[in-house]
Amino acid sequence: MSQGVRTRPEGSGQTLSGAYDTALLDLDGVVYAGGSAIAHAVDSLRSASAGGMHLAYVTNNALRTPDTVAAHLTALGIPTAASDVITSAQAVARLIAEQVPSGARVLVIGGEGLRVALRERGLVPVESADDDPAAVVQGFGGPELPWGRFNEACYAIARGVPWFASNTDLTIPSVRGIVPGNGAGVEVVRIATGAEPQIAGKPLPPMHRETILRTGAKRPLVVGDRLDTDIEGAFNGEVDSLLVLTGVTDAAQLLAAPPQHRPTYVDADLRGLLTGQPEVTGAGDGFRCGGWTAKAGAERLELDGDGASLDGLRVLCAAAWTAAGDGTCALDAEKALARLGL
Repeated sequence: MSQGVRTRPEGSGQTLSGAYDTALLDLDGVVYAGGSAIAHAVDSLRSASAGGMHLAYVTNNALRTPDTVAAHLTALGIPTAASDVITSAQAVARLIAEQVPSGARVLVIGGEGLRVALRERGLVPVESADDDPAAVVQGFGGPELPWGRFNEACYAIARGVPWFASNTDLTIPSVRGIVPGNGAGVEVVRIATGAEPQIAGKPLPPMHRETILRTGAKRPLVVGDRLDTDIEGAFNGEVDSLLVLTGVTDAAQLLAAPPQHRPTYVDADLRGLLTGQPEVTGAGDGFRCGGWTAKAGAERLELDGDGASLDGLRVLCAAAWTAAGDGTCALDAEKALARLGL
């Protein structure tokens, strides 16, 4: 097992809102799904802010501008300034601006969020491969994005124009279910061109850099619902993370997480910011949390006891991650998770 590999969720005697100066919150699947607030999100965030925690919203969704996102959050009951919103559009615009001349044209395959971010960096958004772009940038454009936009990207890339992507999330949550994200569109262009984009969004360093530059966070806590973006981004940035189970990640995926996808803390929703976190301790050849004990058997994870289902999940994480070391746990967890109703 590699040094520094996380083998259990951590405990915290302080509330997380007191232990960290800034919450770097994902939006889709954490604060809202579609246009509606997720249960307990508004009250939890207002309480965390009232207690002195700075709230910053960090999203891979490049469609909407920070002004639009801030207005949405404020309308939901979470007073938010545009400066508190950091998007992958802003991160990719900075990345492009570092590689092309000021005033250069950039072919946009996406929405208004990309155009605003490019203009902020002194770049000129254009719509056609025939507009002599110095770069192509692709971001989530929503369900109304015409298929022909992919064609324009392919034409420009075939001429040798460098290609950038805000992020590569294959899916995003919506009110009605999981739908294709920007990564699905990136795959369309990749298949057609054989090219590889430079990517800015979570979990990669350009997004973390953009977030720290804009927030000035000294002790940040990344809060997200995705292992492969939010939690891996925190891992790459060497900061702590809280996984909430209100979005795309389920309990089985959490137990099978490789080291870079293992969060510091796990909770049901954003109420976890307002509490401490129970400690997972060793117990014989297994682990204990609350009223539950768990260990890795020969073929499956074994769970005994009773109590809060989240404590059971935390102790199963310890058993699974310890058994997996720096790999992924292949032990059967179905029966143990069924006991927890997960």
